[in-house]
Amino acid sequence: MTVSSAPGKVYLFGEHAVVYGEPAVPCAIERRATVSVTARDDDHVRVEASDLSLDGFTVEYAGSTDDRPDVDVPAGLVEAAMGYIDAAVEQARDAADAPGAGFDITVESEIPLGAGLGSSAAVTVAGIDAATRELGTTLSPEAIADRAYRAESAVQKGEASRADTFCSAVGGAVRVEGDDCRRIDAPDLPIVVGFDGGAGDTGELVSGVRALKERYGFAADTVETIGDIVRTGERLLDPDADDSGAGVDAADRIAEVGDLMNFNHGLLESLGVSSRSLDSMVWAAREAGAHGAKLTGAGGGGCIVALDPTPETLTALRFTPGCEEAFRAELATDGVRRLE
Repeated sequence: MTVSSAPGKVYLFGEHAVVYGEPAVPCAIERRATVSVTARDDDHVRVEASDLSLDGFTVEYAGSTDDRPDVDVPAGLVEAAMGYIDAAVEQARDAADAPGAGFDITVESEIPLGAGLGSSAAVTVAGIDAATRELGTTLSPEAIADRAYRAESAVQKGEASRADTFCSAVGGAVRVEGDDCRRIDAPDLPIVVGFDGGAGDTGELVSGVRALKERYGFAADTVETIGDIVRTGERLLDPDADDSGAGVDAADRIAEVGDLMNFNHGLLESLGVSSRSLDSMVWAAREAGAHGAKLTGAGGGGCIVALDPTPETLTALRFTPGCEEAFRAELATDGVRRLE
């Protein structure tokens, strides 16, 4: 048996805009998906999943998940979970040149599905790493990130970006613009996450932004403005990269990053990807004194991210109607971990 884990993520800036070639800055957090893989003697794949915001399920199939596994949980969530696992299996088979390989796979995750914390990327990254190693092939984190991106892109019909999978594979804070991916030497960030218990439909939300962008010039300008926010924010996070802010106090830089997060959330609201519950959590965090707060991920429901070194935002979120969970998230400085 081979076991790997990979972290989830939050977006400081740039979700949705990154799909159109603008930069984005996600940060890996210590909420992880763990995938255990054992090779089989046939070409079947058996998947047992738990803790994915579902009651858990077990599926065995041959070939492809196009057969629609018959399990007693919402079809959309099963298709999402199984689609990424299936794509990870195909990438692992290709990397190891073992097209007929079968696997017993167990997925355990601390990351809720569809909540904006990168559950699919973490499962895909950990799955590819564990399955390829089980077949005797070891890939670099960058190679895993590339294959995980290809897997996500296939499931999302070309609408994926490299941001989630690169962040999950290499860890830390990263900067992604098109195919250009690199780590940022960011300061320690006081990340607080609020979760409304829901999940947005990533495909539907991305399609909605695309329709607005194609219909209205000002919507296209909004997407470009998000890119400008990211470029400003990355210089604050890593001022030594171009000497633009070298010597500036880290606390002052984090406070300004928060201001930019507030701008970013407003622009995402204008693109129609926020929700009443997300907005309520964002305003609760700001009123509690957070440097900044915004939705993270596709939107429509799920999570917000705030920056606050004090306990005030965490306390406020726990008493905010519609917030089902609030927690402080440590930056995951490493990405994929090889556990066995």
